Amino acid sequence: MSRRLPSTPPNLPGFAFVRVLGSGGFADVFLYEENMPRRLVAVKVLLAEVVNDELRQMFQAEANVMARLSSHPAILTVYQAGVAADGRPYLVMEFCPSGLGQRYRTAQIPLAEVLSTGVRIASAVETAHRNHVLHRDIKPSNILTTAYGHPVLSDFGIAATIGGVESTDAIGMSIPWSAPEVLHDDVGGTVRSEVWSLGATVYSLLAGRSPFEEPGKDNTPAQVMTRIRRTGVRPTGRPDVPASLEDVLARAMSKHPEDRQAGAAEFGRDLQAVEEELGLPQTQLEVVTEEWEMAVMTDVDERTLLVAGPVAPRRTITRRRRQHDALAATTLRADSRAGATSLGTEADEGSARRSTRRAWTIAAASVLAVAAIITGIVVLTTATAAIPVVTDVRGEVDGETVTFTWQDPGLRSDDAYLVEIDGATRPAQRDTRAQVAAADGDHVCVSVSVARDGRSGRPSEPRCVDVETR
Repeated sequence: MSRRLPSTPPNLPGFAFVRVLGSGGFADVFLYEENMPRRLVAVKVLLAEVVNDELRQMFQAEANVMARLSSHPAILTVYQAGVAADGRPYLVMEFCPSGLGQRYRTAQIPLAEVLSTGVRIASAVETAHRNHVLHRDIKPSNILTTAYGHPVLSDFGIAATIGGVESTDAIGMSIPWSAPEVLHDDVGGTVRSEVWSLGATVYSLLAGRSPFEEPGKDNTPAQVMTRIRRTGVRPTGRPDVPASLEDVLARAMSKHPEDRQAGAAEFGRDLQAVEEELGLPQTQLEVVTEEWEMAVMTDVDERTLLVAGPVAPRRTITRRRRQHDALAATTLRADSRAGATSLGTEADEGSARRSTRRAWTIAAASVLAVAAIITGIVVLTTATAAIPVVTDVRGEVDGETVTFTWQDPGLRSDDAYLVEIDGATRPAQRDTRAQVAAADGDHVCVSVSVARDGRSGRPSEPRCVDVETR
């Protein structure tokens, strides 16, 4: 089946078309040069044949979600959104010159880079989850690389939304990286199904193929779906991949969701532990703080909303549900702080009653925003106070080695220790001991704190020892 030709690039005021970047099932991506400020940008434009009023509203909701999340360093930056003169909605995004979608199949990516990428993308997904947003299409081709070589996650929910509305499996569902419950039980997505996709993505970057793709055999979508449901994941086959990492990936892709890591943050910490085991620099797990989370909290379109139960399936959306989604989408306004602009029609501003109501709404929102920030600070302070504190650090000298030990103050399964020796912080660890080489006459000091959910608790009182080898 031949690929379609790209659509005609729209005429966008303030932008000059450069070339086509790529084509997908529901949109094209073009390279433009923005006039003010002058920079290259990627512009994703919906195809005219899939655009209707309902999709415009959905596109607006998704643009708002992406804009709100794109301040994260591992999420693609969205500059603005709008509707072209020919009626096609578009997103203006950071231009990333390359990505991992083809690279992992053509060249072996170094293990250290895969681990670092996995931690960064897990950070992005965890931040989205804390904002009540599911990505629903985590895969290598949605990981782009910035001009500075940093991996970023793109396409938050847009493909899933379009695919659900069109009731097709070809758009919005990436079978090799979809959890078995998503493929076979009509579950639209959960936190743990996204852990599965994270594991499958890291596996692909290591193995050069998707987890249930078998070289030289029938790899049709139906066969891959059958393997995902019936067989366990095989080792990556790379000799430099330690058994501990194979175990991390196997756990993430467990058939039963309850056997997987509880969330993206726990998956990221497991990768950090492998980095520590291999003596690699530990990649920081960057997650949104409660203050930011509370300050920007707003209604999110329910197709990507995290609820107590699984999200409704993408493939069975009723007319009443679509009408409800469309109505909900029209109530969403662009987040001006994130740079998005509204794609819908503006209400009649000639009505004094509506203007007054809007003024009261803004005033009420301001009060709520201040209250939210204060609440966020209280929540952050309370949460930090709840993190256990190490209180009994001991130090022993054996020749030219100093060993510090301490008792477990009550760690949870996803907690870790942050050890600072003479002002230098070591990678997070689970072991309750730390060793350091020293020379005669050295004065060595250590403090230990507990890291939990991207935060660190109060450090222990410094424990110092004097080294005397003579």
